[in-house]
Amino acid sequence: MTRRIPRPSSWLPVDAYVLALAATVALAALLPARGTAADVAGGASTGAVSLLFFLYGARLSTAEALDGLKHWRLHLTVLACTFVLFPLLGLASGGLVPYVLTPELQAGFLFLCLVPSTIQSSIAFTSIARGNVPAAICAGSFSSLAGIFVTPVLAALLLGSTGGGFSADSLMRIVLQLLVPFLAGQLLRRWVGGLLTRHRKVLGLVDRGSILLVVYTAFSEGMVAGVWHQVTPARLGALLAAEAVLLALMLTLSWYGARRLGFDRADRIAIQFAGSKKSLAAGLPMASVIFGAHASLAVLPLMLFHQMQLMVCAVIAKRRSRDAEPTRGPADADSASGALSDPPVTVSR
Repeated sequence: MTRRIPRPSSWLPVDAYVLALAATVALAALLPARGTAADVAGGASTGAVSLLFFLYGARLSTAEALDGLKHWRLHLTVLACTFVLFPLLGLASGGLVPYVLTPELQAGFLFLCLVPSTIQSSIAFTSIARGNVPAAICAGSFSSLAGIFVTPVLAALLLGSTGGGFSADSLMRIVLQLLVPFLAGQLLRRWVGGLLTRHRKVLGLVDRGSILLVVYTAFSEGMVAGVWHQVTPARLGALLAAEAVLLALMLTLSWYGARRLGFDRADRIAIQFAGSKKSLAAGLPMASVIFGAHASLAVLPLMLFHQMQLMVCAVIAKRRSRDAEPTRGPADADSASGALSDPPVTVSR
């Protein structure tokens, strides 16, 4: 008899893409871009962000999203978790300054609470736990779409000058780098959607490479400015502890809150996994636009939270799968078990 070798994502303690991000941060620490190289990297990063949001728009199926409105109570619940409960908890973290978090880390912690939910990992965990997968697909899609507009507005209202200043110039950058490419992708989806579907794997590499470039540019700027001297091991440990509390609160509130609202078990699973997580793929490009030169410390809490949510939710999903009645075949379980990371958004299914 041959023994089946488990997929790497099922036994690696750290998500492979997070390892790539960590390697990019280490490269920026050892060889930060300076002078002309920094200008080139900054320009390339700006172009990469615009390309990412163009692809997000081109992949979003408006028809499928409208079909999902039939389950509007579930989607409103997920949106409330993502853009109401999370921001409220982020604002409460202001009480941790300066004893637990520095003002810069707290700004990044608050920004983490403002970004949209994940799509791929929410779907994968919901499938493993035998929840309502179509609802998870639509909920993640709505959250990502809403985040294009809601996250910059919330950042302007809640971060203010902490986010590097929110002026007419910063608003114009958001419009030009995020909204215009996204809308262009939506308008051109009719003609480019098929091409994107046929070359999904190649475009996935482009997406991930673009985000790595954004991370390298942001952390290079932080190294040149010397901001990393502010992050001591004690502060880093305190940040991890604060994020663990945040994740635990959201997992608890989304699960028991959905029960109080009368959702069945399958819907509660979709709400918990879609409403308790944050998208690294959407958050990193947004941070580079919103925070500018201050983006390096701002994205650190999001990067750490991303890995933490994957590890914790993987355990919860497997536990819930053992408690559920079988509702899908083995093939579905196998297809879901290898998609626990949060790569750049691919909404059209």
